[in-house]
Amino acid sequence: MKILVTGATGNVGRIVVEQLVQQGISVRALTRDPARARLPEGVEVFAGDLTDPASLPLDGVDRMYLFPVPGTAEAAVARAVESGVKRIVTLSSGAVTFGHDTTHHLPIEQAVEASGLQWTHVRPGEFALNKLWLWGPSIRAESVVRDPNPDAGWFPTHERDIAEVAVTALTEDGHAGKAYDVNGPEQINYREQVQAIADALGREIRFEAVSRERARELYLAQGGFAAENADFLLGYASYDGEDQEQPDFEWSEEWTLPSAEPVTGRARTFAEWARDHVDDFR
Repeated sequence: MKILVTGATGNVGRIVVEQLVQQGISVRALTRDPARARLPEGVEVFAGDLTDPASLPLDGVDRMYLFPVPGTAEAAVARAVESGVKRIVTLSSGAVTFGHDTTHHLPIEQAVEASGLQWTHVRPGEFALNKLWLWGPSIRAESVVRDPNPDAGWFPTHERDIAEVAVTALTEDGHAGKAYDVNGPEQINYREQVQAIADALGREIRFEAVSRERARELYLAQGGFAAENADFLLGYASYDGEDQEQPDFEWSEEWTLPSAEPVTGRARTFAEWARDHVDDFR
């Protein structure tokens, strides 16, 4: 068995590669810059990009982990079919399940399903990593988190849970034709999340409630992920980027969402994620 992992140096893809190697499976990794990949010994590392499907190193590949690039998904899947790939596992999004995503991940899922190959979609919800990118700078500099919604919360998901579901679908039978929503095992609000990070660090982190407008200013000034996603995260824009009023959502409402546990046998809590990333917050 030879598996091609696209997006192999991403936050999930890198873990997929590591876990496949640990199982003794032959892995081919696609990355834009092989010299900086730092992947495990024995991995075949190829330079390429999903925006250029012709660059996919598919000869001899049986299965593929597909990172989401919607513009070229149909061509990439067509190349996989022509090359004899039998199974594709897509990194998708829980937004498809909720009907919010119709332009990014959904077309990729549709292209894979239309291929005639075995397919499984992995649909993570909120990445716990979002909180590192949003809150990391202020925690490291000031031991503070500023946000307008201390009681807001969801089911932040450890990236390892997402990767493990993908690896299971890639390597085991019985998962074809299924879409797995992967969320954290608990609904936890922002104030509780900050406390979990503080407990992992062993120091106090202050939560400062600010207006939505002030939070937007701070995120835009911070740059990076925070600036790119400020309007969506704060309710100024829909998932597809359309302008909107702040959504009318009762954060106190209790939800139950599926986690990785039925597929892999476990689901990591936000506190576990915080302990795994404690050095990133220092």
